[in-house]
Amino acid sequence: MTASSSAAFRFVLMIGIVSLFADFVYEGSRSITGPYLAQLGASGTIVGVVTGLGELLGYGLRLVSGRLAERTGKFWPITILGYAIQMASVPLLALAGSWQVAALLIVAERIGKATRNPPRNVMLSHAGNVIGQGWVFGLHEALDQAGAMIGPLSVAAVLAHQGDYKTAFVLLLIPALMTLALVGVARWIYPRPGSLEAHHPDLHTVSLPRAFWIYLAGAALVAAGFPDFSLMSFHFERTGAVPPTWIPIFYAIAMGTSGLGSLVFGALFDRKGIAILIPLTLVTAVFVPLAFLGGFAAALIGSALWGMGMGVHESIIPAAVAGMVPLERRASAYGLFTAAYGISWFLGSAVIGMLYDISLPGLIGFSIAAGLAAIPFFILLRRQRA
Repeated sequence: MTASSSAAFRFVLMIGIVSLFADFVYEGSRSITGPYLAQLGASGTIVGVVTGLGELLGYGLRLVSGRLAERTGKFWPITILGYAIQMASVPLLALAGSWQVAALLIVAERIGKATRNPPRNVMLSHAGNVIGQGWVFGLHEALDQAGAMIGPLSVAAVLAHQGDYKTAFVLLLIPALMTLALVGVARWIYPRPGSLEAHHPDLHTVSLPRAFWIYLAGAALVAAGFPDFSLMSFHFERTGAVPPTWIPIFYAIAMGTSGLGSLVFGALFDRKGIAILIPLTLVTAVFVPLAFLGGFAAALIGSALWGMGMGVHESIIPAAVAGMVPLERRASAYGLFTAAYGISWFLGSAVIGMLYDISLPGLIGFSIAAGLAAIPFFILLRRQRA
């Protein structure tokens, strides 16, 4: 390994550890925000609106932060600001005396994530051009999902011992402070991540390339047909297919398969390119009927495949975008792509939620059809890239 590749790997590992602790905090929080809002007097409608608004802003505002980072070049300051907002919001939930205050903090946490993601991904992409975009984002996502698995399990352990949501939020202050300390250390050690990558400025960057828009269309279709785990867990409890005590364990298993899948699929992307999305999209579509029509064992397999599908797109999306657009447009490209992806997921989730109340076969048909509709875009993209 050369000196430049060693430095790039160390940078990715450092940011991955930051993400591990960050996910520990916010995924731990997200595993209990629903019942916590209910405890504070919120209705089911309010819970749905708050979480939906949080996700909408969490993706939509990435367009703003991406463009801001691109225009100002302040990648580290914007990233640190996002982490600060996010890590402060979660422990403060312990002090919320009403569902309205808690709702504001839940939405603020999503805004923090939206602020820091595009500039952070640009900094990671510098290392990706040295050691492989798929490997970089796959490794980062694996560490990210390790935290997403540990967080909810830790919160479950706290609740089993204390039975108090506020205590769980207070204890999440510890990994939150560690996240902020680590991101400060990363900024100090790697003040200019762009120096990891030798590049020549591309002066012809007025518009994004056609390949970017083709990929965005395909990914948006996949997102629209991808049911959220909250609906799956609602179905598990409502039908009795999965005992309530097992639902967070299923989620942890999904996070584990997501992290493992990120490593594998990221490495495959570096070797095979965008073509691997075609079979992986087909395989992961199987989780929908398993999760919504099967019993305990089928739901477990469906949850694992759901996590694998998350790993596919969380690792390949940023890796693929980095290779499609010039360096000078990466920040806004990441912001635009993830904003469109998230909005599509939000709208698709609304349709899937309505279909759940009307017809499970209709829900399954919509989800699978949306995934299959994405395949022609990936085929076209593969041909164009070739």
